[in-house]
Amino acid sequence: MKKIALSLAVAAAPFVAQAETIEIEKPEFYGKVNVAQESVQQKDAGNINQLNSNASRLGVKGKIALDGGLTGIYQAEFETFIDDGDKNSDRTFAQRNTFVGVKGGFGQVQVGIFDTPFKAAQKKIDLFNDLQGDIKHIISASENREKNSVQYTSPSMAGLVATVDHINSESEAVNNGLSASLAYTRGDIYVAYAYDTEVSGEGVDAARVVAQYKVGAVQLGALWETTEVDGADSVDGWMASAAVKVSGDVTLKAQYGASDIQEEGGVSYSIGADYKLAKAAKTFVYMTSEESDDESVNAQYYGVGLEYKF
Repeated sequence: MKKIALSLAVAAAPFVAQAETIEIEKPEFYGKVNVAQESVQQKDAGNINQLNSNASRLGVKGKIALDGGLTGIYQAEFETFIDDGDKNSDRTFAQRNTFVGVKGGFGQVQVGIFDTPFKAAQKKIDLFNDLQGDIKHIISASENREKNSVQYTSPSMAGLVATVDHINSESEAVNNGLSASLAYTRGDIYVAYAYDTEVSGEGVDAARVVAQYKVGAVQLGALWETTEVDGADSVDGWMASAAVKVSGDVTLKAQYGASDIQEEGGVSYSIGADYKLAKAAKTFVYMTSEESDDESVNAQYYGVGLEYKF
């Protein structure tokens, strides 16, 4: 993190000034631009061509040294719409993970709006995140970013990290939500368990188990999830993914999943490839197919895109 040095003139005596240097950490400005030209082939309906801005974003984040060995943290992140400049409400920007907090030897506390521990537990096994193949479209109904959240994350204990998020409903008529996860990382192995209650809706409980393993040029991932509403019979979903780096610049990706959570009889599979243009730039191609018992949602998606990170 870069720092800015400020010299302040402090009067020590009449006509005498003493220079004192104060270091302030410079905030980090960051962003991602991801756009894709996509062709949608709908079953028993016409085809559509569309340009998509896939969660392109701008943000600023930083930290502040506090007394007692503590560090203040902050972040403000906003989605921007490269394709048409707005999202359903004539807004150029939409709020994403935005929070303020404190961290130290005790762990980290943050408050604001951000992804739940349940959502974050998936890590990077969703290889088509932010595209049509994203697990939020067919596999899961609990990929939530919640406002009015107060979250605690423990320090790592031999690779084990616990996170608990209290979500204020700010209403007597609505219960507060709770999202929690327990994640373990050791080298290239990652496993996690996450649980939600009253987050996706009244009486909705959900549980998720995630595993990821990387060996050489291959990354494997798997997710299983179950959702129960008002104590009724639960519905399940699962997915598996694999990424293979076939050269220094090319990565092949594939994932498959089936779930009754979003749509009864839902099935989603995707294949794609990334070509690295630079350390923070890539171009990519993909194909996603979605099917369910409700044939009105059945479609195939073909796309080519470009991503820059800065």
